[in-house]
Amino acid sequence: MPNTSVRGRCLPLSLLLRALLPGILFLISPDRLHSRQNSASGLPYSKRSRDADERVRPRLSTELATRGMRFGNPVFIRILKEEAILELFVRENLTRTFKLFKTYPIAAMSGDLGPKVREGDLQAPEGFYYVPPRQMNPHSRFHLSFNIGYPNSYDRRHDRTGNHLMVHGDRVSAGCFAMTDPGIEEIYSLCHAALANGQPFFRVHCFPFRMTTERLARERSNRWFSFWNNLQKGYDFFERAKTPPDVRVANGKYTFR
Repeated sequence: MPNTSVRGRCLPLSLLLRALLPGILFLISPDRLHSRQNSASGLPYSKRSRDADERVRPRLSTELATRGMRFGNPVFIRILKEEAILELFVRENLTRTFKLFKTYPIAAMSGDLGPKVREGDLQAPEGFYYVPPRQMNPHSRFHLSFNIGYPNSYDRRHDRTGNHLMVHGDRVSAGCFAMTDPGIEEIYSLCHAALANGQPFFRVHCFPFRMTTERLARERSNRWFSFWNNLQKGYDFFERAKTPPDVRVANGKYTFR
């Protein structure tokens, strides 16, 4: 049998392999493979996020299946500040359009109706944002969170300042959207699964209220009426197409297609 020299002594190859086997198994363990896969895709994870996923995935998978959806399908989020709700839409298997899956109450958010304008104003943003993998935070001090991407190109065009605006767990907020820990576990797991399954980013649309013509008409004298009128066009696009629009900024306004 071939021998292998270790520190001047000869050991049988079988004994050497037996000694090395625990290290080999560690290197190819599922957790480490999962870590490498997430690192390669830019999608972060933690023990906390994996534990949360294990808690909520079985139930969510069953609920999705009864609605003609799958865990890992693309997602879309719409936030309505006046109603204090977060609506999570999932793309259906057959129609390929987005259908409301769940509505989550927002436990806490600060400020009034109207967009965030400057750092420290404690306002929650309004506008059209998106979340790629790098903005997911499985290590958040508010359990789990994701950065919605404020300021976006529209905000920067209008010299709006601030950063680190999150959807997160817990029940406290300073310009963010606090969803409670159980709420964010479901939201985070659904969004994480969509990104892991190939969705390059998911959109988060933040509105002051449900943008019906009747509700908007009550705000004609509001300083933000023109801004909200622009937001309504994006709201209506989704209501018609059941697919989030591609959002651009031109001449200081949002455009949709």
